[in-house]
Amino acid sequence: MRLGVTTLLAGWLLALSPAQADTGNAQPGIPLNSFKAVYTTAFDMGVSLNGEAIRVLKPLDNGGWSFSSEASALMAGISEKTRFTYQPSEHIKPLSYRYHRKVLGKSRKASVDFDWDSNRVTTVVKDTPWKMSVPEATQDKLSYQLQLRLDLMAGKTEMTYSVADGGKLKEYRFKVTGEESIETPFGTYNAVRVMRDRGENADRETLIWFAPELDYLIVRLEQTESDGKTYALLLKNLETP
Repeated sequence: MRLGVTTLLAGWLLALSPAQADTGNAQPGIPLNSFKAVYTTAFDMGVSLNGEAIRVLKPLDNGGWSFSSEASALMAGISEKTRFTYQPSEHIKPLSYRYHRKVLGKSRKASVDFDWDSNRVTTVVKDTPWKMSVPEATQDKLSYQLQLRLDLMAGKTEMTYSVADGGKLKEYRFKVTGEESIETPFGTYNAVRVMRDRGENADRETLIWFAPELDYLIVRLEQTESDGKTYALLLKNLETP
């Protein structure tokens, strides 16, 4: 599976510091805080669909964390969920990832399970498993979004993540490209604009706006695929403890 419309359904410096590369480790002392964020969605996947996306971060009884993203519209639904552990002095360490997409009657499921004792992951897509070795700080396709948010809080402006994606280890690169005032149904925020860096000749574009005022929560997202299909998120409501 590639990072596309579905991945970012499923989370971004008032002043820019000198650019620096990152391997996925957050600076010490940055805690996680639970939240429930609701977004309006608009996407074109052959037909134009409008709906709602809900993203929830919460602690678990065993000391771990759960982060889920669910989006639905008239004829489409996409859900992602990751379980992970986190200590403020370390990076987010994913344990499992689950994905389910249903669009126009077609369904697709995938799972990723991490074994950190052996630094290996098992990916299952269409009932076919893949196993591979991964380095420390490897993320799944949802957990990296939380790590990105933590790294922005730490003042970083260029971030690179190893991501277990579809039975392969891929490199996701992001960079801060400016600041903008973003108006949402929940309020207007001075937001940091972050771009997914796919190289000079990339025919796909992903832009994400994070609000420092909301601990770098995503307030807006826009993605354009190589075939011209688009996807957008806009913050509608936010609940915090």
